[in-house]
Amino acid sequence: MKDAAAALAPLADALGHRFEHPELLVEALTHPSARARRGAAKRGYERLEFLGDRVLGLIVAELLWRRFPDEAEGALTRRHTSLVRRETLTSIAKEIGIGAHIVLSRGEEAAGARGNPSVLADVCEAVIAALYLDGGLAVARAFVERWWEQRLTKLGAPPRDPKTALQEWAQARGRALPAYRTVATDGPAHRRTFTVTVSVEGLPPASASGPSKRAAEAAAAAAALAALGAGS
Repeated sequence: MKDAAAALAPLADALGHRFEHPELLVEALTHPSARARRGAAKRGYERLEFLGDRVLGLIVAELLWRRFPDEAEGALTRRHTSLVRRETLTSIAKEIGIGAHIVLSRGEEAAGARGNPSVLADVCEAVIAALYLDGGLAVARAFVERWWEQRLTKLGAPPRDPKTALQEWAQARGRALPAYRTVATDGPAHRRTFTVTVSVEGLPPASASGPSKRAAEAAAAAAALAALGAGS
C-alpha cells in the first residue's frame, strides 16, 4: 500500500491535496475486478463512488445557488443535471489523467476499461469522496471549484429539458406524445443503470441509459433530438 501511495503522488498533486490516509485514494482508484491484485485496495471504488455522487451534488448545488441568485428551482435543476452528469465527470477525469492510475484486473485492462467513460465517471466520484473523507468538505469543495469553474463560467441560459423539447417537436407536427419504455435495469442496488427507449410517431426509436429512469428518459429524448438535428 505504501508503494502504491508513493506512485500516486503526482495524481495527488493534480488533485491539490496531500492525503493523510492515502489508502482512501488507492481504494477510490481500485476497480472492483482488481481487489486481488498487488497494490490494490481490499475493496473496489463502489462505496466511495456512492458517497462521492452525493458530495458532488451538494457542492454543485451550492455553487449554482450562489452563482444564480435570481433563478428558479427548475432552471437550477437543469444546470445541476448538466454539471453532474456522466459526460461531465468523464471529461474532467480525462483532464486530470485519472485513467492512467486506475487499478484494473488483466481482463478489464484488455477490455479497455481504463478509457471506459462509465468507469472514468465512477472513479471521479470516488476520488471526490476520498478527498472529502480525508480533508473534509472544504477540500472536496476546492477540488470541485477548481475543475468545474470553467464549466460554471461558460453556462449561458439554463439547458433545455430534452423531454419537453421533444414533446414540443411532436406537438408542433400534430403527432402523438413521445412514449418512453424501460428496456433494461442493470447494476448493483445502490448504483442502478436504466436503459430507456423513446418512440415518436414516424421516427425510429432512440435509446439511452442513465442512473435513474428520469435521467435515462432525458438522455433518450436528447438522442432523439440529436438524430433530428433539433437538439438545443
